Amino acid sequence: MFRIPFLTLLLAAGVGLSSFSAQAQGKVKVKTKTSAAPAPAADDAAVTYAGTIIAADLRRHLGILASDAYEGRATGEKGQKMAADYLAARFRDLGLTGPVPGGVSPYLQPFGLVRYAPDGAGQLRVGPQTFQAGRDFLGFGPSPFRTETKADAVFLGFGIETEQYNDYQGRDVQGKDVVLLQGEPTDGRGRYLLSGTKQESEWSSTFRKAALARDKGARSVFIITFAPSAAFVPMAEGMGEALNEPGYELLQPVRQPLTGFMLTEAPPTGIGSYLTSLDLGAALLGAGPEALGQYVLASYQTRQPPPHAFALRPFTVLLPQTRLELASENVLGLLEGSDKKDEVVVISAHYDHVGIQHDTIYNGADDDGSGTSAVLELAQAFVKAKAEGHGPRRSILFLLNAGEERGLLGSDYYTGHPVVPLQQTVTDLNIDMVGRTDKRHAAADRYLYLIGADKLSSGLHALSEAANAKYAKLKLDYFYNDPKDEEKLYYRSDHYNFARHGIPVIFYTSGLHQDYHKATDDVDKIEFDKLADRARLVFYTAWELANQDQRPVVDSNKP
Repeated sequence: MFRIPFLTLLLAAGVGLSSFSAQAQGKVKVKTKTSAAPAPAADDAAVTYAGTIIAADLRRHLGILASDAYEGRATGEKGQKMAADYLAARFRDLGLTGPVPGGVSPYLQPFGLVRYAPDGAGQLRVGPQTFQAGRDFLGFGPSPFRTETKADAVFLGFGIETEQYNDYQGRDVQGKDVVLLQGEPTDGRGRYLLSGTKQESEWSSTFRKAALARDKGARSVFIITFAPSAAFVPMAEGMGEALNEPGYELLQPVRQPLTGFMLTEAPPTGIGSYLTSLDLGAALLGAGPEALGQYVLASYQTRQPPPHAFALRPFTVLLPQTRLELASENVLGLLEGSDKKDEVVVISAHYDHVGIQHDTIYNGADDDGSGTSAVLELAQAFVKAKAEGHGPRRSILFLLNAGEERGLLGSDYYTGHPVVPLQQTVTDLNIDMVGRTDKRHAAADRYLYLIGADKLSSGLHALSEAANAKYAKLKLDYFYNDPKDEEKLYYRSDHYNFARHGIPVIFYTSGLHQDYHKATDDVDKIEFDKLADRARLVFYTAWELANQDQRPVVDSNKP
């Protein structure tokens, strides 16, 4: 599971905003559900083939993938490529079709990525003033300013684009450096224009703004926070170690036009993104805090961007980075359906982990060796069903992604280069960390967290609940499905790159634990009987999706 290194930035972006609005807070009580239903008929084929998913086979696969020989499966490194070969061989042995044309192997989908890291001090100059990176502004993402470069800047208010309020109307930002304000229009008493309530909309997210600027072709985005230096500097200095960690991006990202299901919380790749102090923002706009506050209120009162508010002052930026190109690959296997074979159900997991750190191998048994092993078992179960005359009506694509730990890059690449058109992709069922018991549950609990099932399709959620009630009878826990989830798990695994294209998803996980992203995430801590139980639930859900008459309808867009 992708650890978002910038969650602190996301939270920090609210520093000082209370001077113009009151934050809507509160705890949401989330119920867990225990489904119950009569036992399925003994001749139900789904039960027969789900029964072939067994702990011993899961242990065998995971014992190989999470062994020291695979060196933690870091994307672009030796161990990841060893794992790719192992997984491709399993798909081939099962008789799955390799759906990737024209490559070294029809089971491998190659993609390039770039690893980048700071390479010296960065700075921003506005007239005679010099501001320091890591102190007056925070930068993440690939730098377009590796040598000192004059910004081609444009101010676009809050950077919002909706029917109700549009900062982009009539503006072309291709190749430009977009300067925005944090937050969204508010009346100064805690009420937000876009929601009409005291609840923020998705446009309060800094990453939402950055993603839209990226998708419109901007070179970079600078978001001015309402945090004066006294508050911003200590926060920025505290982020120094995290900001010095390497980042990753696709070498040649392909951004298909999105369908209104946009990135909101996960850091966007492919654009340099920067948060600035209020002092730096005032220098850029030639305006003080009072003028910025008046802009916020005017935008609320007039319900449109105030015209000719600020004249950006010229500025230059220097943010040197080293860049190293790497090669990686997703692993794909396709099982062709019958009368609905042109539609596909995707079952995914990521097989990469974080590799070797400080001379220690991080084996990633649960993250996400558990999900990868589950996909292999699901594949053999569906192949056996088809061989015995019970094949699925829809095709099933088994998709094992690399680059998840580097920013969901493998699934980002796949959704830009799908082997089956996205409009024919019915659902993505994504499995990430399903082999342990977390602190919210007792050791005897038969549970699984489900995230995202109802975000885009009420029908998918209903089908999921019914499949569990009929077959698996696990305790379905929706704790992390809450939009107020502080861990933001909905945005942190590969399903999200399908969801942002409007494809219904379910993310399955057994939750976080003390060994998450540590060298102690080893095979001996995996609960294989529970892992098999959880994989069977995914099988039953996929079985229903692949065989029902109608695909799930997209009828909502929940955060």
